[in-house]
Amino acid sequence: MKWHKVKVGDFLIRVKDLVPIIDNEEYNLVTIKLYHRGVQLRKKVRGSEIQAEKMSKVKAGQFILSGIDARNGAFGIIPKELDGAVVTNDFWHFEIDRNIMSNEYFLWLSSTPYFDDICNKASDGTTNRIRLQSNRFYAQELMIPEIQDQHKVVEELKSTNNKLKSLESEYQFQLTQIENLNQAILQEAAQGKIVPQDPNDESAKELLKRIKAEKIKAGIKEKPLPPIKAEEIPFEIPESWVWCRIDEITSKIGSGSTPKGSNYSKTGYPFFRSQNIYNEGLIYEDIKFISNDTQRQMKGTIVYPNDILLNITGGSMGRCALVPENLIEGNVSQHVCIIRPIELNVNFFHKLVLSPYFQKFIFSSTSGAGREGLPKYNLEKFVIPIPPLNEQVRIIKEIEKQLEKTKQLKAHIVTNQKATEQLLKALLHEAFEVEEEIQIQN
Repeated sequence: MKWHKVKVGDFLIRVKDLVPIIDNEEYNLVTIKLYHRGVQLRKKVRGSEIQAEKMSKVKAGQFILSGIDARNGAFGIIPKELDGAVVTNDFWHFEIDRNIMSNEYFLWLSSTPYFDDICNKASDGTTNRIRLQSNRFYAQELMIPEIQDQHKVVEELKSTNNKLKSLESEYQFQLTQIENLNQAILQEAAQGKIVPQDPNDESAKELLKRIKAEKIKAGIKEKPLPPIKAEEIPFEIPESWVWCRIDEITSKIGSGSTPKGSNYSKTGYPFFRSQNIYNEGLIYEDIKFISNDTQRQMKGTIVYPNDILLNITGGSMGRCALVPENLIEGNVSQHVCIIRPIELNVNFFHKLVLSPYFQKFIFSSTSGAGREGLPKYNLEKFVIPIPPLNEQVRIIKEIEKQLEKTKQLKAHIVTNQKATEQLLKALLHEAFEVEEEIQIQN
């Protein structure tokens, strides 16, 4: 291919199509995502909500960039659905001289670090006010092939990209299948189908009797619970298992509260909020702490090792963490519920909560408008299957063995996924590396 040198100002012609803003008309406002994530609708507003008397109208197919964030990949092509949208002076939009530069070729070119570097070199200012400088930007030079060769490059890139997208779709399908398999493993475990029963095991009925005796011994008052009806039982369980309500096998079910005045400390006891609760465990990123005095004031919601913490409100409802044994003490917000089983294998109970049948219970038992929540009185009455204690241990071993296999499969797929992403970057580099080499030689 023949390559030649051009300046940015040779093929990008800035447009300022100023239009008056009319109060009772509706306008589309534009946002440009960082790191090549495209041009999108920011919001629709009435003219009366816009402070400027005039704004610039954009057209589909124009190139647009943020004068503030162009160096961070904030640029792209105006999509059809934003034709006629309006922008402020901070957003520069351009017509592309198609005799010099193909629209599609430029779209590919501008998605590379090569064009990021051009914007970086053309930006200047103090730390908090770095902006694209127009004279510098238009003067930046780059090497491009002749227009007919640009079309050939684009066709090759599109063909390869379509193949890579097909691979990406396959990877997403495989990841979905693995998640479905994980859910099936947990469901089979909940139904007593994952390990064989041992007739020598103490029955779950005897375990339930011991739990009741333990509650009496600890002075925990039994709440009157309705008998379990046939229509409440979602599936059959082995003869050695037993159905019961959660309140029968726990010493505590209850959510926390937010300290008065959001009285957090820099150190002290960890205060777990819904964003700290994940199925894989407790996440300490953005963790808050409460003081010794606050912990004593909130003694009714102290978190101990082996507690089950369940998110009961909002978008993360149903996420559930098992508190590790090395935690001394903590506390929880009102969006998190403490469940403290008695005598049960806590790992088994945690996996039971994560199973599809239990999660379905959660989302069919919520209440409240807007931010839905799971009421305590509903959770207490949930019907759960309890296997013999020894079988609980065998179930956990089998779950962990099977989930480890699916984890390895997932890791393999994710590795391939990342390799595909890197392949596209390599192909883009290869498509434009000639211009880099020529640039260096010159």
